[in-house]
Amino acid sequence: MGDDHDDVVRFRQRLGLPGLIDVHTHFMPERVLRKVWAYFDSAGPLTGLEWPITYRHEEDERLALLRSFGVLRFTSMLYPHKPFMAAWLNAWAADFAARTPDCLHTATFFPEPEAARYVREAVEAGARVFKAHLQVGAYDPNDPLLDPVWGLLAEAGIPVVTHCGSGPAPGKHTGPGPIARVLARHPRLPLIVAHMGMPEYTQFLTLAETYPEVRLDTTMAFTDFTEDFMPFPKAEHPRLAALGDRILLGTDFPNIPYPYAHQLHALERLDLGTPWLRAVCHDNAKALFGV
Repeated sequence: MGDDHDDVVRFRQRLGLPGLIDVHTHFMPERVLRKVWAYFDSAGPLTGLEWPITYRHEEDERLALLRSFGVLRFTSMLYPHKPFMAAWLNAWAADFAARTPDCLHTATFFPEPEAARYVREAVEAGARVFKAHLQVGAYDPNDPLLDPVWGLLAEAGIPVVTHCGSGPAPGKHTGPGPIARVLARHPRLPLIVAHMGMPEYTQFLTLAETYPEVRLDTTMAFTDFTEDFMPFPKAEHPRLAALGDRILLGTDFPNIPYPYAHQLHALERLDLGTPWLRAVCHDNAKALFGV
């Protein structure tokens, strides 16, 4: 990975950045991660694509790689696909954050009667960011069991990275409609739309323009891999530039089918200027998380 490391370092040097803040990286219990990798290996129905895992390494090596790239803060995105799983994942994530000080303490939830209780416990334990995956979890974000959760996170001002777009394959509750109804009830919710909301980029840009606390992460967007089947519309580049204070770097490390540096180069070739890139790759997340 020497070339990849050097490419990332040169990217940071060109921008004069002290480092990167990546809001969409995956660390999870080993047996869960192995199942995720097996799913990608089998070109599962949510992808249907050949998807080689570039960073299929043990946890310590993955951490060392991120740090060698100059990633100052990152997340441990994890998510349940069924009831009675989220609290266990949160316990693991709390331990991971305690032994990994550069990881933003991450938590998750699922629509179940216990959700409000364990989300409050996670917040009280210091969770800085949550993950909600409407596609994998196959749940409606407007489920009444989740309304107190959204309300609590809005009140606490804790961001929720949410896979709510319909890429790479639509789900029953994906797309801008369901999450827009949540925002209508909780307009102060700090929502981070994963993957720029692909493929409904335009509609999610509109949500960000409507709600000041809505942000979007760059995860896999603009890369050659994604542009082949869900291209970002060039006509929306001016809106992307105008929202430069609310776009955050995300990569999906380690579960990406290309080198880490490619995500950075994909952002650079948008040609939206050095101040935009600096904000996206560092300054916006620094301000949001107070790091």
